[in-house]
Amino acid sequence: MLKGKTVVLGVTGSIAAYKMANVASMLVKLHADVHVIMTENACQFITPVTFETLTGNKCMVDTFDRNFQFHVAHISIAKKADVLLVAPASANVIGKLANGIADDMLTTTAMACTCQKIVAPAMNTNMYHNPILQDNLKKLEGYGYGDCARKGTACLSGYRGWKNAL
Repeated sequence: MLKGKTVVLGVTGSIAAYKMANVASMLVKLHADVHVIMTENACQFITPVTFETLTGNKCMVDTFDRNFQFHVAHISIAKKADVLLVAPASANVIGKLANGIADDMLTTTAMACTCQKIVAPAMNTNMYHNPILQDNLKKLEGYGYGDCARKGTACLSGYRGWKNAL
């Protein structure tokens, strides 16, 4: 179903990060070429080795890692991506993306991507309903990002933008 498609999965520092191993596995089973980029905080919840084992691709964390096949990783992977899914999307990363802060591998790659971009917010209910976060999600929507939470459904099974992106 996803043969020939490249999915960049951005994993951020949230307790929901461990669930992304299953998402990566499901995408691979659908024949997608899955590349995972993790924030340093995400590494506190799940290790890059898990994603490397599941996807067969190096999991990128450090923007300046020289031990990989791409010359400028965030640009190379951005060009290759058919969709960027940031899941779980922490309040921190949502704020960075909404305000153009590109200070790690995930946010610099997101800035370089011209493909469909989707965020799946994952945080405490009070954090999610905070007006600052809601403003940041509206900003992202204005920049063309899809938001799984606003669709009121599970991201991979019900977000129309996700299906249309691939």
